[in-house]
This record gives sequence, structure tokens and C-alpha cells, in this order.
Amino acid sequence: MNVLHFVNAFFSDSAHWHGYDGIPYRVVEHLQYSLEALAFAAAIGLPVGLVTGHYGRGGNVLALIATAARALPTFGLLVLLVTWLSFSTGLVMIPLVVLAIPPILVTTYEAVRSVDPSPVDAARGMGMPESRVLFQVELPVALPLILSGLRSAAIQIVSTATIAAYVSLGGLGRYIIDGLYQKNYEKVVGGATLVAGMALATLLVFWAVSRIVVSPGVRRSS
Repeated sequence: MNVLHFVNAFFSDSAHWHGYDGIPYRVVEHLQYSLEALAFAAAIGLPVGLVTGHYGRGGNVLALIATAARALPTFGLLVLLVTWLSFSTGLVMIPLVVLAIPPILVTTYEAVRSVDPSPVDAARGMGMPESRVLFQVELPVALPLILSGLRSAAIQIVSTATIAAYVSLGGLGRYIIDGLYQKNYEKVVGGATLVAGMALATLLVFWAVSRIVVSPGVRRSS
């Protein structure tokens, strides 16, 4: 049997479309984990990246923190937390947030630092306060690169959120973990296909967002 046969068998089985183990239910769970983790990571990474990028300080420290965070094994961190604490949705958030912060933090810092200094200096010369310089001059120009950092973090989260199933939680990883345990490769392939599809959908969402929030002039110059 080839992969396409497994995919067809998985999606054509009506049992996979109903109940708590149905595809709609698992997709919503996976999406919930992913959105919560991305929101927490953005709430930490974006403000720090914007402020440090605006003032041009702390770049080396940010690079060190990002490197250390990337070196942490997501799966190993989850197992360690479960061993110390207990099973909960919050535990899944911690490794996913740690995974997502570095690309958001570093990309946001670099995006602000890469803005042409001429309009920034002109804004300061006109007496603009630093907050307005950041949000009205630097942020609109840096937005495409900032969105690329968020997109990278979102895709990593969507792909890695499957680990929630390892600690008996839900999401699309449930199909992969249960399928491997049951030697049901139809489930394994179906779950992997859904995760890949969600990652592609994430790319499309960020493309659409960039078309809406990034000004045409900035898009053409980037």
C-alpha cells in the first residue's frame, strides 16, 4: 500500500469525521494549542524586539538568549516538565512558547534595525516622541520582516504541537501517536497529512495578512 492509499482510506472513513476523535474536533484542539502558544510568544517577543531594535541595544544578549532557547529540545523539555509537575494543557504551552520566541524576538529586532535611518532622524528632528517614531515610522517599514518572523514561529508551533498527544492531550498528534501504538499506519499518515495541511494553511493566512496590513509601497520595496 502506498501513501496515497492510506490518505484516501483515512479521509474517506466516516468514523474519522465524528465524535471526540473526529477530524474537526482534533483540528480545533490543535489550532487552540497553536494560537495560544503563538499569542504568548508574540506577547513576549514583539515588545522586547521592538524596544531593543528601536534603541539599538541588547542585540548580543538577544542573540545569546535566542541561541540558548533554540538549543533546548522541545520534546525533552515537555517530558521533564511532566515528570516534575503533572499533565496539563499549560505544560504543552511552555515548550511551544520557548520554541517560538527566538524567531519572533530576533527577527523583530533585526527588522527595526534595518529601517533606513533617514526618515527616523527626520521624525526626531520634527520633535516626534520616541514612541511615535517607533510605531509611525519604523514599524510600518519593518512590518514585512516582523510578519516573516511570526510566520516562521507559527509554522514551527503547528508542526511541533503534535507533542501534546504524548502527554495524553489532544490535537492532530493524537492520530500519529495512537496510530503508531496501534500499528495503524492509515491514522499515522492521515494525521501527518493534516499537520502538513495546517502548516500550508498558516502560510496562506500570513500571506493574506501581509497583503492587508503592509502598505503597497513597502511591499514593492521589500
